[in-house]
Amino acid sequence: MRNPLSEKVKGIQPSGIRKFFDIVSEMKDAISLGVGEPDFDTPWHIREEGIYSLERGRTFYTSNAGLKELKEEISNYQQRRFGLNYNPCGEIYVTVGGSEAIDGALRAMLDEGDEVILPQPSYVSYEPCIVLADGVPVIIELKEEDEFKLTKEQLEAAVTDKTKILILPFPNNPTGAIMTEEDLKGIAEVVLNHDLFVISDEIYSELTYGSRHVSIASFPGMKERTIVINGFSKSYAMTGWRLGYACGPELIISQMLKIHQFAIMCAPTTSQYAAVEALRNGDEDVENMRNAYDQRRRFLIKAIRDMGFSCFEPFGAFYLFPCIRQFGMSSDEFAETLLREEKLAVVPGTAFGNCGEGFLRISYAYSIEDLKGALERIERFIKHHKV
Repeated sequence: MRNPLSEKVKGIQPSGIRKFFDIVSEMKDAISLGVGEPDFDTPWHIREEGIYSLERGRTFYTSNAGLKELKEEISNYQQRRFGLNYNPCGEIYVTVGGSEAIDGALRAMLDEGDEVILPQPSYVSYEPCIVLADGVPVIIELKEEDEFKLTKEQLEAAVTDKTKILILPFPNNPTGAIMTEEDLKGIAEVVLNHDLFVISDEIYSELTYGSRHVSIASFPGMKERTIVINGFSKSYAMTGWRLGYACGPELIISQMLKIHQFAIMCAPTTSQYAAVEALRNGDEDVENMRNAYDQRRRFLIKAIRDMGFSCFEPFGAFYLFPCIRQFGMSSDEFAETLLREEKLAVVPGTAFGNCGEGFLRISYAYSIEDLKGALERIERFIKHHKV
């Protein structure tokens, strides 16, 4: 029998995050700080709207691009939060989570051999999606001394005549780094000078501490060359509802929607009705969750540093990215040994790119009680492995 598998797909490694999640799910008394999922329930008024949609029999397909009401609320949200004006009819469509939008944007924009600049460490899906779209990933290794920000100089050095897209993954998973308005100004200059396009993943845009998120699409000349990706999973604690969206030029969105039509049809109807309620009446919920994350962030970073870890202070998302090089173990060895000896799951930095070696991702999207229990296990572990 001939080989039934695609060599391209076989060459893609499974997610380093899911491996630890699967182990922990079957391990008694384990604590996981590994999954980037809010520990909050979806706010009741949002759940209630989803329930109400079912009670009213709203179990039909929506239009491929999504409910008109939802697209209008997304447009209103982008305007009031980031000063961006998107036409609900043509410049916005609703996706099954932000990950679908990332995949759709790359497939709609890339021809074989086009280069995509990808700053790492970053979310695990970007690089495989580039490969699946026949693009060529060009990795920029972000540095702790730069606060894990992408610099204008790094971007300029990575551009070639084959470069087409820059993926801008900020606020960043796994580092928690953000890009300020001043940081983005230099990036926008390079993008415009080299006639590039940007896929800006802004799924953590509501989870910044000390400053408000700025979208690169808000800079002069950038809206027409940027796909903004966002969603409801992180901000509204709606991970299982599987709902995201993309905003951008109609020229690109129309081609992304074509892929969506054939591969997906439409996003879940119940989730879309719930999301309308989230955008209309969920600002207070977002603020409350953001404040809780900020408390956990400050608590955890102090505790980790008090144990002797070197750790960059994150100002976005809900992750710490401490350095563990002093222990003489690789990131995988540290994470696997910690899981085996203390039943505590964190994610090795290498899950987010090779330059994540020497780091761990620790999520603080968990209760203070869970964080305290995890810290006790980490402290016990490092005393046993002290160098």
